Amino acid sequence: MLKSDIIDFFNKLAPQWDADMIRNDGIINTILDNAEVKYGSTVLDVACGTGVLFPDYLKRDVKKLVGIDISPIMTDIAVGKFDGNQKVCVITGDAETVAFEDKFDCIVIYNAFPHFPDPENLIRHLTSLLALNGTLTVAHGMSRKMLDNHHSKTASKVSVGLPSESELSALFSKYLDVYTTISDDKMYQVAGRKKKV
Repeated sequence: MLKSDIIDFFNKLAPQWDADMIRNDGIINTILDNAEVKYGSTVLDVACGTGVLFPDYLKRDVKKLVGIDISPIMTDIAVGKFDGNQKVCVITGDAETVAFEDKFDCIVIYNAFPHFPDPENLIRHLTSLLALNGTLTVAHGMSRKMLDNHHSKTASKVSVGLPSESELSALFSKYLDVYTTISDDKMYQVAGRKKKV
């Protein structure tokens, strides 16, 4: 899977992304509760797309929100929607290599994990961006089976598939203390807290 293919794929989808989005506020709130996104948090939204979760973070009164996406058209739309909000910063870039001076309390990857070709490298790198006791969450607002079925129809060239929750938990546990593992017919989430060094 080439990153250039991923960029092209999501650039083409970006103009209709918000119109095609299916939301379940209850699931999103559960995911963000489990991710420990709360008042005063600093958040990195990985593969943020058009900023679909930005209003949810802002409702929780986070201190700072940084969204990063590899698709410049996605980030252009996100910037247009949140331009002028002093808490929000949107970056076009590669989450596997991006560097920041400050560490984050919460890093969330929502509805995007299968589109990263090297999951372990991504998790290792993102862990390095966490503050002590910071949390990293991989979550999807649908079941693993539904997501893999969806990707097999529309995104097979830009998806490596979603690992089982036990496989992802095992990968997380190399770098993080896993504290949430959910995989049912409604949602999927694995969350871990940065280990003390």
